[in-house]
Amino acid sequence: MTMPLIELKVSSPSREALVDITERVQRAVVESDPTLSGMVNLFVPHTTAGVTINEGADPSVARDIVEGLTRFVPREAGYRHSEGNSDAHIKASLIGCHVAVPVELGRLRLGTWQSIYLAEFDGPRTRRVLIVPAPA
Repeated sequence: MTMPLIELKVSSPSREALVDITERVQRAVVESDPTLSGMVNLFVPHTTAGVTINEGADPSVARDIVEGLTRFVPREAGYRHSEGNSDAHIKASLIGCHVAVPVELGRLRLGTWQSIYLAEFDGPRTRRVLIVPAPA
């Protein structure tokens, strides 16, 4: 059985941020097929944003990740890319544009502390997150 592709629009509040999209993904999965068991694949079709899974219980973790990446890949470092957002491209490459999450009977099977984040590195913008259900 082929499941439809689901598209979320996510707005980011600043140039760099991790935006928790866990509840939106969960809601989209249930609305699409409340009996789905298998996997959902999330894909971000952008070169300066990504998607990741990390701790969601303490919001300081998301801030620490953004700040750590900023120290690791500074905004101004003599990059050749003329748009001035090379750091965003590098950070998005480090985070990645895809994650897979198991689903059982319509419920995301994340770990106790895990949340799904859109990782924005060149905002604020409205980004797309594609959810591709893959039944077992």
